[in-house]
Parts: sequence; C-alpha cells; structure tokens
Amino acid sequence: MQNQQQPNGMTQGSGMPPNMMNAQSKNHGGHELFDAHEIIAGIISMLDQYQMYDQHIQDPELKDIVKRQSAFVTTMYNTIVGSFSTGHDPQVPTQQYKMSQSHTTTYGIKPGAPKKPNQSVQDLSDKGLSAYMLGQTKSLASLLAMTALEMTNPVLRRVVADSVPNFIEMSYEIFLYQNKHGYYQVPQLNDQDMTLMLKSYTEVPQQNLPQ
Repeated sequence: MQNQQQPNGMTQGSGMPPNMMNAQSKNHGGHELFDAHEIIAGIISMLDQYQMYDQHIQDPELKDIVKRQSAFVTTMYNTIVGSFSTGHDPQVPTQQYKMSQSHTTTYGIKPGAPKKPNQSVQDLSDKGLSAYMLGQTKSLASLLAMTALEMTNPVLRRVVADSVPNFIEMSYEIFLYQNKHGYYQVPQLNDQDMTLMLKSYTEVPQQNLPQ
C-alpha cells in the first residue's frame, strides 16, 4: 500500500516526513496541481522533441537556436519544479531569454510549391522542423499564461507568469528565423486599406488620472 508509515517517521515513497508533506500540500489547490503537472509535462515534451529535431536539422543557425532554447528551458524546468515541489522560492530564479535574431521582418508573399504532409522521415526539412518548434513554444506560452491566472500558490504563480515572456521571446525568435528564410511569409494590405484600418479608432479624454 502507498503512503504506509515507516518506522523512521518517513512516508513510503515520499522521502520526507508526513508533517512536511502536509505543509506543502496545503500550499496548492487541487486544480493548480493538475495545471502544474500539465505545464511540467509540456516542457518535458518540448525538450524531448527538440533532441529529435536536432538530429535532422541541417542549418547551423537553427541548430544554435535549438541548443540555446533547450539549455534555457532546462533551467526554467528546474526552477518551476523547485517552486512546485516546495512551494517556496526556487534556488535558481526565473531567467530572461535573450534571442539572437534581428527584429527585421520581410513582408510580402512569394509563390511556392503547395504544401503537403511528409511521406517519410527523409522528407524532414529545416522549414518543417522550425515550424514544429514554433508550434511548441506558442502552445506553452498560451498554456502558462492561462494557468497562471488560477494558481493559488503565490510563488508558483509568479514563476509561471514570469516564464510566459520567455516563451513569447523564443517564439518570436523562431518566427524571425522562418521569415528571414522565406518559411513564414507575412502578407500586407494595400496602403489605402492599411491606412483606413490604422485610423479606425481614436483616443478619448480621461479624467481622474492616477498621480
């Protein structure tokens, strides 16, 4: 049976005294525990899949992105697990991800071959692999933002919330890489339509502004 009391006062399978476990369990709500498990499992999945992508990537620049993002997310993983398992500030605080891409975006659509699913692993390309990476970082950014809104433990909530901008930055880095290589094209409206859209709203006067 699980959680059977051991002679030395430890709880079987826990590695810590029962009173310490009870104190930690009171720091989290049930819904929060499920959300935290989903977050941690999602981060593990990203790190595992990045290892698989690295075996097939050809471009050294994309390989560098994979390695830097993997190293950063590994540290993030340890930070989240530390705050989740203890309910206290982690030993390594939340870091800030620094991307390497310039912020220049190329606009316009160029014709290309229609897309279709790969027929074998040999069909994997940097275009597709970078798209898989972008899908994972965007999904994790959304997941962390959503779960941080309902977390009860203030330390875990802050760690998760502070990690959202890092996944946004990683997503932006991958988007810029894809855009630079023509993998992610950005259409634009004509000048007249864009001007009309930009001038669709106007500001309103405000009273009692905070001092």
